[in-house]
Amino acid sequence: MSDTQSVFSYDLAGVVVGETAISDVQGDSGLLSYRGIDINDLIGVPFLHVAWLVVFGEWPDEQEKSRLKSFMCRHARLTHSEQDLLGQVPRDLHPMLMLQGMIPLLQMPEEDTLGKGLDAEQGLFIAAKISGLIAAHHRLGQNKVILHPIAGKLRHENFLTMFHGKAPSPDQVRMLDAAQILQMEHSFNAGTFAGRVCASTLAPIQSAISASIGTLFGRLHGGADQAALEMAMEIGSPDKADAYVRECLANKVKIMGMGHREYRTVDPRAKILKPMAVELCQDEDSRNLLATLIAVEEACQREFGERGKEIWANVEFYKGAVFHSLGIPSHYFTAMFAMARVYGYIAHFLEFRQENRLIRPRAAYVGKPPVAADQSAA
Repeated sequence: MSDTQSVFSYDLAGVVVGETAISDVQGDSGLLSYRGIDINDLIGVPFLHVAWLVVFGEWPDEQEKSRLKSFMCRHARLTHSEQDLLGQVPRDLHPMLMLQGMIPLLQMPEEDTLGKGLDAEQGLFIAAKISGLIAAHHRLGQNKVILHPIAGKLRHENFLTMFHGKAPSPDQVRMLDAAQILQMEHSFNAGTFAGRVCASTLAPIQSAISASIGTLFGRLHGGADQAALEMAMEIGSPDKADAYVRECLANKVKIMGMGHREYRTVDPRAKILKPMAVELCQDEDSRNLLATLIAVEEACQREFGERGKEIWANVEFYKGAVFHSLGIPSHYFTAMFAMARVYGYIAHFLEFRQENRLIRPRAAYVGKPPVAADQSAA
């Protein structure tokens, strides 16, 4: 390898590829903040107010709060043409593939009604539609009628009602608000960076969000929550966790949801979500799944501790237990992730467009050396 090719990173680990003022991930100290506000101080704040903060970098005033709530409720309602389009999607198609395909097909608004620019208008329009699409896809898969949001209801109260056909409890709404705030934004994660690459070509915001969602679908990214809960279902009970972990480590099988690429200590989001999961998971099935997950984490910590290493569960590990207790099927977990992370995608799109540069890295060529055309033909 030549000197000009000697320094590179397959996974860009530790490589700074840009600046952002949206969120700060301090992996060594286990801290996460949105726009300079610690994640712990955002739990309990109305979800849409946090979304506005993430997207625009400031709290909404009273008029903006009212306009945003009305806007998101209005656009979460699928039009007849959108329902017809969704009706052509196979009922058993994974919700993430449904979202990735449907978003570029939506008819984008062409007027700025929120006063924040057309890109922001279209991004928040997509965010509103995602909740309606997820709920409607689930209802169609059950051969049930599509339900619509009710004006005046909270964002996640509407969503859970549209999804299940019955109103949730205040505790369920509070828990979903918290889980979604925790996964709203996380700096240059794979999905966000994929969207920035797409945006750098001057592609429209629906293309960038679709690219981000396609990236989020991977098991090594957003799909870890589904994989972690299905792992707990496969294990069956807490007493089998030790044997499962030892077998995985012996066979070098990754235990989904354990450890995090950025955090060298406890994931600050998991610290918040784990006790919430304990509080919410009260039915027998949910309690058993949560106890199994806790047993897996403890077994991992013992096994890694014997090797002189530390490992902790990340937010994906316990988020699945929360979603399960809310009656969300496991194959919808990552779509729920997308429903929250889309606000981070919008924020990064708007931030990047302020000083757009085409992202075009170099590659180190390691193939055959070039030869003259007449020599290659000889």
